[in-house]
Amino acid sequence: MKYKNVILITGASIGLGLATAKLLLKHNYFLVLSARESSIHRFAEHSIFESETVWVRELDVTNSKERKKLIEEINDKKGGVDVLINNAGVAYRSVVEHVTEHERIEQLNINFFSVMELTRLVLPSMRTKRSGKIINISSVSGMMAMPTMSIYSASKFALEGASESLWYEVRPWNINVCLIQPGFIHSNSFRKTHSTFLGQDALADPDNPYHAHYSNMQGFIQKMMNKTTCTPEKVARIIYKTINRKNPPLRIPGTFDAYLFYLLRRLCPRNLYHKLLYKSLPHINKWGKKPSA
Repeated sequence: MKYKNVILITGASIGLGLATAKLLLKHNYFLVLSARESSIHRFAEHSIFESETVWVRELDVTNSKERKKLIEEINDKKGGVDVLINNAGVAYRSVVEHVTEHERIEQLNINFFSVMELTRLVLPSMRTKRSGKIINISSVSGMMAMPTMSIYSASKFALEGASESLWYEVRPWNINVCLIQPGFIHSNSFRKTHSTFLGQDALADPDNPYHAHYSNMQGFIQKMMNKTTCTPEKVARIIYKTINRKNPPLRIPGTFDAYLFYLLRRLCPRNLYHKLLYKSLPHINKWGKKPSA
């Protein structure tokens, strides 16, 4: 059976990855859908099974042996990856003071180091074919940082910078690099933000100096996710269009609010931007108050 491209999607068993997989299944592609061993069962629950044009593979993106094994299999049997969609990711909610070294490394390992390693592994075959697309799922947090999301933003800022460098490096081989930047998405999976251990303690303790940071930001983010009309399926359609564009741009807003945030960051003077953003934080007048006696 002939197909247009071999597409590898990481984190394909839930949320945006699953929505993208379902959409691409309707079109003429060979899909390699990957997820951690503990999440593989979700594919069958959504009636996604292996076939002539679908592989389902276990992949912990942080495991170097699993990364190498999967890419070698695709290279040997399918001639390499044509489109890599780096979707797997995790978000930690925490102020800087409440992040341990282990948590910081884990956040960067999943959202940045592993993405770069998978990208490094697929590039040789793309260069040989002189074509390919690297689609990295970034975030609004990759262009504007918010309180209690410092290490998540750090991972996405790093991804944005490396992807921009890569955009220049691989253009001579007709390889496209794209960053999809979603903002708020109405989805249960996007509510599964992890908290660090110290962050959990602060949220549970009204006398903790950072309690107001967590309680107010958590409520604000949940409110925005409930109000937005953007779904994983809508962002998946943007990814599908990006796959089919001949020369897609480096950065593509994934939601309407992401586009508005982009304009705000670009057009507003830097000092004014930070003052406006600070004043707009939920109940900022309560932050930093002394604990009750």
